[in-house]
Amino acid sequence: MGALPDYIGVTAFGVKMGVILEGDDIVEETYKSVAQCHADGLISDGDILCIKESVVARAQNNYVSKEEIAKDVREKLGLIESSNLGILYPIVSRNRFVPILEGLVKAVPKGKITIQFSYPRDCVGNQIAPENLHQTRGIDLNSEKIVYTDPNSCNFNHPSTGVNYLELYAKIAKAEGVTSEIYLSNDPYQLINHKVDGIIVSCIHDADEMLQKIKEKFENSITLKDICNNPRNLAWSEWGVLGSNMHSDKELKLAPREASKVAQKLQLKVKEQLGKTVEVIIFGDGAYMDPSTKIYELADPVCSFGCTKGLVKLRTGIKYKYFVGKLSSQGKTKKEIESIIEQEKQKTHELDDISMEGTTPRKLHDVVGSLADLLTGSADAGTPLVVVKSLLK
Repeated sequence: MGALPDYIGVTAFGVKMGVILEGDDIVEETYKSVAQCHADGLISDGDILCIKESVVARAQNNYVSKEEIAKDVREKLGLIESSNLGILYPIVSRNRFVPILEGLVKAVPKGKITIQFSYPRDCVGNQIAPENLHQTRGIDLNSEKIVYTDPNSCNFNHPSTGVNYLELYAKIAKAEGVTSEIYLSNDPYQLINHKVDGIIVSCIHDADEMLQKIKEKFENSITLKDICNNPRNLAWSEWGVLGSNMHSDKELKLAPREASKVAQKLQLKVKEQLGKTVEVIIFGDGAYMDPSTKIYELADPVCSFGCTKGLVKLRTGIKYKYFVGKLSSQGKTKKEIESIIEQEKQKTHELDDISMEGTTPRKLHDVVGSLADLLTGSADAGTPLVVVKSLLK
């Protein structure tokens, strides 16, 4: 296979790299695959190299045990074994939050956890309860709550996974001998009324804002980002346990640490060894919503854990179909229309210019990361490296 012909527009393809293990040099391993692509004429100036965050974290050996999570939580919230730990607005997920919860429960082995879910969905769109449950109960969830005591009190299975997450989370606490109190309410201050000793704000994208709100009335609160984020430890991430995943029965894989440095090292190596100027991104979940389930797929805290500077900008552009419609109505020929559009592409337009109408400016690294994630897929297509071509031209 040689270089793609010039009539091909934006293109993205996955690259098989083989198994990446703990201790591997992820920059070197990725470079080997890029060099192979280059030898086949598939790497050009302006290409974007996208690396799946999971292989970066694995190479970094970025794993923590559930006991380490428990210890960190106890220290940061000043808890004892018999404390009541409040968990505010967690997502419902077996591979994302369940391992975290198993660590949190271990922080109070002789105590209690109090979990407050949002209603009727979590912060990424997973449905937790029937949409009209509050109406049948006559409850205002902006000031009241629906209490979960047994499966029959809110007997609802997630439409995609078939799991009753309220029941599952209660079982996790019970398995450790910990008392649990679980309920649904959209009033975040409800949790303070349950005599908790500390609160972990567990939502993903609005955690900082929610933490600030909670601290106005309850100071002893942190977010998931504050857990396992100490760079003095062997395993840590600036994202804490946000973006973590189940690794084994005893450990979690954290998000990669200092991902932008990894991206910059690969960019430099490709320039020095292959003479090509490329951009690099370490990507996680794509930033899009599944229209059938209404689940926002971005369960990671960000779409890009780190990238090179050329991707830190907005993706903008003229509205192609606007110009085609406008110019064709003026009687322009195909050749004239194509020429004018190429000229317009070279101009600088303000975001509110009519030429940009209908084109929503988006952060370029979010667009690139989402594209790469769609190619690799949640099930992982075995292609942790994705090459995106012609997007920057």
